[in-house]
Amino acid sequence: VLVQVHGQGGFKFQNWAKTYGSSPELYFQPTSVEEIREILEMARQRNKRVKVVGGGHSPSDIACTDDFMIQTGKMNRVLKVDKEKQQVTVEGGIFLLDLNVELSKHGLALANLGAVSEVTAAGVIGTGTHNTGIKHGILPTQVVALTLLTASGDILECSESINVDIFQAARLHLGCLGVVLTVTFQCVPQFYLHEVAFPSTLTEVLDHLEDHLKRSQYFRFLWFPHSENVSVIYQDPTSKASPTGWLWDYAVGYYLLEFLLWISTFVPSLVCWINRFFFWLLFSSRVENVDISYKIFNYECRFKQHVQDWAIPIEKTKEALLELKAALENNPKMVAHYPVEVRFARGDEIWLSPCFQRDSCYMNIIMYRPYGKNVPRLNYWLTYEGIMKKHGGRPHWAKAHSCTRKDFEKMYPAFSRFCSVREKLDPAGIFLNPYLEKVFY
Repeated sequence: VLVQVHGQGGFKFQNWAKTYGSSPELYFQPTSVEEIREILEMARQRNKRVKVVGGGHSPSDIACTDDFMIQTGKMNRVLKVDKEKQQVTVEGGIFLLDLNVELSKHGLALANLGAVSEVTAAGVIGTGTHNTGIKHGILPTQVVALTLLTASGDILECSESINVDIFQAARLHLGCLGVVLTVTFQCVPQFYLHEVAFPSTLTEVLDHLEDHLKRSQYFRFLWFPHSENVSVIYQDPTSKASPTGWLWDYAVGYYLLEFLLWISTFVPSLVCWINRFFFWLLFSSRVENVDISYKIFNYECRFKQHVQDWAIPIEKTKEALLELKAALENNPKMVAHYPVEVRFARGDEIWLSPCFQRDSCYMNIIMYRPYGKNVPRLNYWLTYEGIMKKHGGRPHWAKAHSCTRKDFEKMYPAFSRFCSVREKLDPAGIFLNPYLEKVFY
């Protein structure tokens, strides 16, 4: 049956932070597998490439293309909820936002979520989204099965027992193996989280890292560059209690922050005072909150920003952070916005996972763009990347980084296995784009 699919011309794609964009020749929002097959067929005939995009949240150009773009937002149904196994099967285009609410109706939840929910199921696993918790892997570790539509139009069922190799590749697929049609997640019974944030110092946290990791299931901390200040955040399951409100309105603080950071673009030395002032204003007292799990996991990224986030072996946490601190101290011209967010994740067996075969520490650095203005960040970026590489780091796939195939071959023991699966599934490279060419060539 020929379904006539229509692509829209003149569409401008931009990622959420507006740091990357592209102008696809044709933009599609298919509603069925047949339509996607047809788009792939049309791409083959016209010798075009295809890029599938979900929420467009990645702070890099991983989703950009000038050829055909498929946005999967219309393929967003919950297909099956298996209460017995506590598993849910969804179409790849469903936003986690909607999935969280849907699971909640069935008394289920995902055991771990990233900070943002305007992202699709297929996209989240495509880039290896993570949160924190040394007992928890990155989000793709919650995937128990998926179906993949390949370049040739075949549908492959993949799981721990079928197409096992493709499964370990596709759980972190970078959008280059095919179109992820459905994803099956392992869930847990719905739960509430009790969040406590309290002030500490960098020295204390790094010296007692083991204790913190044992004490809280979802432990993270924020370090305020140019200071010793740290905000420690514990999140732990609790029986439902009344939610306590935040003590002040964050928004006011954020408008002020944006304005001060904008001023600091003219006087960079203000940044260290701004970091300290905001620690004092927002993070110097103990704050508690209780809510349903996904509302605690999600928090609002209020501003446009440039981000880097690498995973290093967990035992290198202290050394690497102290090196970053020393680099900032020795380089008064180099400024770093707060926070440096430090999170932890369990090792896994997913071929391109930054946590492949090792428990890891993710160190997320940020440069805000007050009112959309770019702040010089090159020195800070390169210094940070240097420290991460030295300690065997691997960059988060969704974020900006300067690595190429040579780096990835060193970083990932299974890189060549992934490449051979990719070449088998997409011999003509129909799912490649400039970002992916740097990865594979």
